[in-house]
Amino acid sequence: MFKIWSIIFLIGVTTACANTGESAYDAAAGYKPSAVNEQFVVPLLSEQQPFTFSNPNILKGSTYKLKGIGGEQGLYPPLAYFEELSRLGWDELEDKRLGHAHFFIKNQTVISVIVKEDFIQVYELKKDAKY
Repeated sequence: MFKIWSIIFLIGVTTACANTGESAYDAAAGYKPSAVNEQFVVPLLSEQQPFTFSNPNILKGSTYKLKGIGGEQGLYPPLAYFEELSRLGWDELEDKRLGHAHFFIKNQTVISVIVKEDFIQVYELKKDAKY
């Protein structure tokens, strides 16, 4: 009986030590309106971070931290997230994709999502922006 409790204790300690307190990307957790555009969602568990930008083509922008969102080195776009955007009426402009940068359009509003390892950046482009 002591061995069983010892194993359970070790599993609990190991799990507690592995938890860094950061939320991890989970498509099933859902989504929330972004600070950039309330019709454009971001993963529910993401944490908005302070962010500044100087690109004159950007109307608004924000960074969202979320462990695992882009996979290693941001090489794996969060497909379930992109599917949710599509379900909400945002069409990806696949011909405009540039590496980590993805562009979505809905009702003449263009939003860019930059996917990196453990964070995304969301930008609303100005109406006359070149992208």
